[in-house]
Parts: sequence; C-alpha cells; structure tokens
Amino acid sequence: MRYAKEYKQETRQRIIATAGRRLKRDGIDGSGVATLMKDAGLTGGTFYAYFDSKDHLVATAIADQMRAQHATIVAQAAPGRAGLEQIIRWYFSPQQRDNIEDGCPNAALLDEIARATDPTRQAYTHGALVLIDGFAARLAPHDPPSARLTSLSLLAMMAGTLQLSRALTDRQLADQLLEQGIRNALALIDTEHHN
Repeated sequence: MRYAKEYKQETRQRIIATAGRRLKRDGIDGSGVATLMKDAGLTGGTFYAYFDSKDHLVATAIADQMRAQHATIVAQAAPGRAGLEQIIRWYFSPQQRDNIEDGCPNAALLDEIARATDPTRQAYTHGALVLIDGFAARLAPHDPPSARLTSLSLLAMMAGTLQLSRALTDRQLADQLLEQGIRNALALIDTEHHN
C-alpha cells in the first residue's frame, strides 16, 4: 500500500512539472488535459485520479513554477545588491529568454494568469510575493517592507521587458532590449538602495 501512495505522489509531481513546462510553452488555453497528461506519460482518462479539474492542475503548476523559480534563482543568489544584480543578469540573459519552457513563469504566462480563475491568480500572487520579498530583503536588509513596492516594480519591469524581447523578430533589437533591461533594473535598485 505504501508503494502505491508513493507512486501516486511521484506521478502527481511529474504531471505538475511537465504541465508547468507545457503551460509556459503553449499557454493555459493552448494546453488541453489530454496533452498535459501525455507529456507526463499518462492517458487523459487518469487525469481525475490526480486533479479535480484543469483549473486545479493549472493553479498547482503555477504555484510549483513560482516556487521552483524562487528556489533555483532567488534563494541561491548572494545577499544584498550583488545578489540582486546576479538575479537581474540571469533573468535578462538570452538563454533565459530563449528557453521559455524552463524560464520564468511570469513572462510566459502573466497575460493568461490575469484572466485565469481565482485559485490560479492566488497561487501566482503568493509566488510573486515570495519573489518580491526575496528582492526586498536584498534591497533593504534592515527593513525589507520599505522596499516591497520597488521590488514589485522590479518584477514588473523584468517580466515586461522579457515578454517584449521574446516577441520581437529582430534578434539584434531583442538582445539590445535585454541589455537595456539590465541597465534599467540596476538603476531602479540603485535608486532604492540609496534612499
């Protein structure tokens, strides 16, 4: 019995992880249940053994993607301004921009999340707050709440710049936009850092 429970949990986690990648690549509306299950190596008929609805899977996958982004990028960055610069330079890298399914869920899904169900929007909001609190702790180590709005603005600037860079067909212009994004983000944090 224990094996069955562990297997079900591992399978559920595999569905969540593969769904997160697919959602970022094809969007929420562009990813049907059958495709999401096929990505995990399962049939569509087994879906309801793991989730109540597609919305339930989407909210869970968004939460997982936000948690993973924090764990692999923000939590491992150095403290203080140096860590923020590390995050910003990674975020605005051509590799991050070009690898949508392994990249930032903000830039890949923000427009659809805004139109999604409340549980999905709540999962996103929770994940975004964790990210901005990580930024704020680096901006103002002795008073993170004072830097929360600047951190939210930084996240917005980063996601919007990355979305636009991904949308441009002119590769040179898209790369220049990433470089300008780094300068803009560093200017924003330097303004806050000196206040």
